Amino acid sequence: MKVIRKMSLVNIGPETETIEYKKSTGEMKEAMISIAAILNKHKKGVLYFGVKNDGTVIGQVITDESLRKVSQAIGNHITPAIYPEIKAVRIGERECIQVDFEGNRQPYLAYSIPRIRVADEDLIMEQDIYDEMIRKRDNVKYSWERQVSEYTLQDIDKNAFDSYLQKAKDAGRISFEETDVKTVLNKLELIQGDHLLNAGAALFCNCGINELQMAKFATNERLTFTDIRRFTGSIMELSKRAEQYIIDAMDWRVEIGSGLSRKEIPEIPLDAIREAIINSFGHKLFDSGQSNEVAIFKDRIEIYNPGAFPTGVSPEKFIEGNERPVRRNPLITRTLYYSKDMESFATGLKRIYTACKAAGCRVEFEQQAYGFAVIFYRRNTSTQDGPQDSTQDKHQDNTQDSLQNRILEYCKMPRSKKEITVYMGYKDVKSFAKRYLKPLCEAGELQMTIPDRPSSRNQKYVTVEKKEEK
Repeated sequence: MKVIRKMSLVNIGPETETIEYKKSTGEMKEAMISIAAILNKHKKGVLYFGVKNDGTVIGQVITDESLRKVSQAIGNHITPAIYPEIKAVRIGERECIQVDFEGNRQPYLAYSIPRIRVADEDLIMEQDIYDEMIRKRDNVKYSWERQVSEYTLQDIDKNAFDSYLQKAKDAGRISFEETDVKTVLNKLELIQGDHLLNAGAALFCNCGINELQMAKFATNERLTFTDIRRFTGSIMELSKRAEQYIIDAMDWRVEIGSGLSRKEIPEIPLDAIREAIINSFGHKLFDSGQSNEVAIFKDRIEIYNPGAFPTGVSPEKFIEGNERPVRRNPLITRTLYYSKDMESFATGLKRIYTACKAAGCRVEFEQQAYGFAVIFYRRNTSTQDGPQDSTQDKHQDNTQDSLQNRILEYCKMPRSKKEITVYMGYKDVKSFAKRYLKPLCEAGELQMTIPDRPSSRNQKYVTVEKKEEK
């Protein structure tokens, strides 16, 4: 006789103001309403499909399609947009869907109606509460930038901060003499007590506020990638990482000038690349839950930032110079203005367009549903007529040159092998040191801080200052 084993039922406790249960994805609309209501009350929560209201786990059949339907329902029916984590989980002996969600852009609407969580109920929000949430969201003093973060002075990337301060002083846009971190941040209005505001943490802390995803794709489509990397850190650090990633991926050509001097020219102007990268952080919608992205295809390079383009205007208006600046993050953009990383007169897109036009590089500005992308089109050297040089060899040579220059710039202050390797986006410290650090040391451009003990655990590398010729 065939014995059928009955699976035991597990109970994971009652619903709360931040935990919601649904028996199956057949209750999708009710689930969307609960997510919005919890967000409006608590800013984050968790929802399970496959659990009864009393906490009894009954499970449900889960496929890629069922996970996709949850994601699509959230994208289609909850506004402003959120980006939850949706995954299949096993509770006891049964499969369930777990949705972890959070957001700071209250009020959230589900099916165009705002609701708020009260105990385990989702009640329609009163008009006064809705109006107050709108005022807070749109009022600068309640903005994400000005909220006090969990990060303190101890979390600051001192190298990034020192580099920024020197750059701002060299630009003549910061005139005070103080260099103490807390004093400077006070003057920049980026700190409250011992805690940084979100804007200050985003700019200078190695924390999870910023995430940068970068990938190279084998073709012109988002199908097969040949490299993918993800980093968190400060705006100052991640903007450099993004720039170097693109520099390493681009093709370069060499022009021979008078006296046989060599001039290396990238397929996309570096000034335009830098402008697009720093703008992608300066105008990011930080509480969207999305990452900044760099995507490199065979025919183009895309730089994406979360946060839709300002309503009612187009990129062309800014290129023509007819629009006043729209600052989503005024504290961040003002701080970057002091260091000349950004300007404050809505000229960023125009500078990108002008630099690309002068270089004969096609550029497009794409407004997307939840973000904005600058798209640089690459030169297709493989279709040119006539004999061709070894583009791959040239690219590899120039890539190594640019990476070495980057190392020398980074090592103006002593750095360990691991620090250099991680900063450049590599993992294998031993291989990286042999391929890049050793040649620089042999060439006299880089030196050890403890040369008589090469294997010292305290060993660091520093750039050799070149003596000026008289």
